[in-house]
Amino acid sequence: MPSVRKLDLLERSYQYVLLHGLVDLSLRPLAAAIGSSPRVLLFLFGSKDGLTRALLDRARADELALLERLRPAGTQHPPGLEVVAVQVWSWLSMPEHRALLTLWVEGYARSLADAEGVWADFARATVEDWMAVLAAAQPPAERVSTAGRARRTLVLAVLRGALLDLLATEDIERTTAAVRQHVETPPQRR
Repeated sequence: MPSVRKLDLLERSYQYVLLHGLVDLSLRPLAAAIGSSPRVLLFLFGSKDGLTRALLDRARADELALLERLRPAGTQHPPGLEVVAVQVWSWLSMPEHRALLTLWVEGYARSLADAEGVWADFARATVEDWMAVLAAAQPPAERVSTAGRARRTLVLAVLRGALLDLLATEDIERTTAAVRQHVETPPQRR
């Protein structure tokens, strides 16, 4: 069980990286901003990579909490992929989530470029997490089919692409319209 001090410093560090990102994270400015020292951070987390991994795990905990809230209850009558896609987009497009999502994109991209290091498996794990939520939205017969898996993949790709555009441009009207158009277009017409 982590110490109260370690948990407190992790939370403070997490709030710091939500504002400043992880790309050029330096222990000295981080420690000063959170009321600690680089030595204490190294002692508690073992290394800068250990702290980075803890921060990625903390970000993933936020993502998993979101996914749990979006996970359809019960599997007999799931709400449908389209309904859950709109709910997910509604959450993704909220301005108060920009910092977390920017951090998520940073972690995702770094995971692709550094598959062996501290970022290893971050991108793959998030894809699997999101695919599980989308699968739970589908009727059981569709969920296990090749076509159902392809539909989930397409919805995830649209959501991820719209999110990247939203983060880059802040154009919520255009990105929301694109998501809604995709969701409202019957699968046979796509």
